[in-house]
Amino acid sequence: MKEAMFYRPLEENRVHCFLCSQHCRIEPGETGQCGVRQNRDGKLWSLVYGKLVAQSVDPIEKKPLFHYHPGTTSYSIATAGCNFRCLFCQNADISQSPREQGRIYGRDVRADAVAGQAVERGCATVSYTYTEPTVFMEYALDAAAGAKERGLGNVFVTNGYMSREALDAAAPVLGAANVDLKSFRDDFYREQCGARLKPVLATIEAMRELGIWVEVTTLVVTGLNDSERELRDIAEFLAGVDPDIPWHVSRFHPTYRLTDRGPTPVETVRRAREIGLDAGLHYVYTGNLPGDAGENTYCPSCGTVVIGRVGYSIRMQHVKDGTCTACGAKIAGVGIG
Repeated sequence: MKEAMFYRPLEENRVHCFLCSQHCRIEPGETGQCGVRQNRDGKLWSLVYGKLVAQSVDPIEKKPLFHYHPGTTSYSIATAGCNFRCLFCQNADISQSPREQGRIYGRDVRADAVAGQAVERGCATVSYTYTEPTVFMEYALDAAAGAKERGLGNVFVTNGYMSREALDAAAPVLGAANVDLKSFRDDFYREQCGARLKPVLATIEAMRELGIWVEVTTLVVTGLNDSERELRDIAEFLAGVDPDIPWHVSRFHPTYRLTDRGPTPVETVRRAREIGLDAGLHYVYTGNLPGDAGENTYCPSCGTVVIGRVGYSIRMQHVKDGTCTACGAKIAGVGIG
């Protein structure tokens, strides 16, 4: 265990955790909504510091990040726990286990060992992913500092619910983030995820202000967030923040507790991409459709395919030093070409 950051003591040994926008007030002996931060006699402790449930080498495109060192691999780590309870969670076995099974598990790995493991595996970055990295922020910050010292990039794959205090602490070591923008309706966040919309929007805006490379993913679920109005609202919001933010619109498959509807129709995902481009976004991608033309990166100036993809694999590149080889226009991102 490690004493947590981002909390304040309250009366009668209660504590206020402000790591994320849940802002839990935690009674002695209890945990916050994440299930992995516990109040012990008026002090808040991280129960997952150094307890990794996953250590994998992934293509950076799997995060998904298409404009941050494309074609490289990322050393991906996670602990148990999450501050959301999404009914469609793809990793519920690890994200929800502290709440649903009442247990914390994982392999002990020192934070200062993570960077070395990434280098040994030839990775360009370390990704804090699979579950919400905010809930193991203390460990992520320590590991990320070591990774940056070794010349590695750091990536958060996040629901965007971290507090501004936590984001400011992470920003100096954080190179990129993929933020899930699950809907543009507060009732969706409350009913499907146990959260609210506004803090996520604020995080996306703040990350761009802080110079963090941001890409956004929306899992399009039939009957829940697939209306043209809602998709357009998301696209227009992102374009208003920065039209260079890549937007990944991904196909839903039934999972966990949301099994009452089938996979998202392919035409719905393709229509979402069209809506994003019409709203002024320069880069919009179709996700969970291997081989679809919407996986490619197109030059926003001349329309040339500058990075061709099939699934997580890059098949061709027509970009050099961050510019389109056909017309010389800049392709937004970090480590492009």
